[in-house]
Amino acid sequence: MSGFSPEAAASFLAEARAARRTLDTLGDVAPRNEAEAAAAQAVLAGLLGASPPGGFKIGATAKRMQDYLGLTGPAAGFMAGRDIHADGVRLAFADFRNPGVECELAVRLARDIPPGLCTPAQAAASVGDFMAAIEIVENRYGALDVLGTPSLIADQVFHAAAVTGAPFAAWRETDIAALGGRIRIAGQEKGSGVARDLLGHPMNSLAWLASSPVAAVFGGLKAGQVVMLGSVTPPMWMDAPGAVEVAFDGMAPVRVNLA
Repeated sequence: MSGFSPEAAASFLAEARAARRTLDTLGDVAPRNEAEAAAAQAVLAGLLGASPPGGFKIGATAKRMQDYLGLTGPAAGFMAGRDIHADGVRLAFADFRNPGVECELAVRLARDIPPGLCTPAQAAASVGDFMAAIEIVENRYGALDVLGTPSLIADQVFHAAAVTGAPFAAWRETDIAALGGRIRIAGQEKGSGVARDLLGHPMNSLAWLASSPVAAVFGGLKAGQVVMLGSVTPPMWMDAPGAVEVAFDGMAPVRVNLA
């Protein structure tokens, strides 16, 4: 088998994104494993003007999300700084392809986390802000079993944008694994879940990311970056514009208006 070219894979992905073309398969340029997918991501970030990243998203941290996506474990993708928004932002629904929204928790790092093995305690010690968040995802894909997990990872795992809420000052004194979250669209509750679904604890998710090939290829995690720790609900796919709100127990809610 010929050698893998992250440049060829990233170019294919960037061109498909620009043409708003459904991604069925990368064919001969597809990455074959997570390490090759991470290498393609790093090149894609450069092509999209997103290097260094504004942060990272972690997908499929909850078992039901893994089942929903057909994955056996978590998957990570970079986020461009321009795609990370503050609470209350208004975004154009038409700018997204087959958009969905997710009920997430996020952190903003206060200190770098170098690449390599990271424990949950080390991850937690590097966190500055802890907040509710909404990830906007896009279904840009055909059959996921045909596309394959490495290609999905190379393409940022459905990521389109993120919206973060106000920091939760008491998070270190709170049992954050027990926090319940809810997502509402146009005032109607669409789903709920609990933070322990994120690999057992939100900081387990952050430690997983810090130890991953995706973090390594970007030189580790950096102070100031935002990390989306995963969704406690499946994605809520939207077929029309609407206002979205995510709220976790005792935390400030976060809102986005897809208009």
